[in-house]
Amino acid sequence: MPLLLETIKIDKGDIYNLFYHQQRIDKSRCALLGKIEQLKLSSYIQPPKNGLYRCRILYDTKIQSIEYIPYKSKPIQRVKIITSTLNYDYKYANRDLLNALLPPDDTIDDILIEKNGYLTDTTIANIALYTGKEWVTPKKPLLEGTMRQKLLDSHFLTTANIKKEELQNFSHIALMNAMIGFKIVPSLKIEY
Repeated sequence: MPLLLETIKIDKGDIYNLFYHQQRIDKSRCALLGKIEQLKLSSYIQPPKNGLYRCRILYDTKIQSIEYIPYKSKPIQRVKIITSTLNYDYKYANRDLLNALLPPDDTIDDILIEKNGYLTDTTIANIALYTGKEWVTPKKPLLEGTMRQKLLDSHFLTTANIKKEELQNFSHIALMNAMIGFKIVPSLKIEY
């Protein structure tokens, strides 16, 4: 089985959204390995007490490694919509299939993947769009992110199928993942 990856935010010793990370690890391991003993994340993570870190956990039948990497956010100002049939239901450590979708030049910061006619995610984040009344996230994301799930559970987000032709119907776009949380990107440029 290929290695799976979980990325968890740690800030000043606090572990963020551990419940949702545990839920995703349990779901992934159950789907790919069948019913097996739970890997209780809280017993493995020893968070640094100072600073902002990306806790990078590689796992399969067991925890293979845990790293605490100082985190610095990467600004995303320009994305390009790319059509793909890629399946990425689980967060694999090997990102070669995702990286292969990125254009060879560095004129864009990331891509926004369109699958089966609908928008999904960027390579590093789920998306949300503001209708003027509510925040909507794609009904079928490429990967069900932990921050996305938390915001769905709290009813901050709703889901819908969103076509690229409908982007002009939304006033704001936000990116969300474990490290950046929910971040509105007011000047995001989207290329077709």
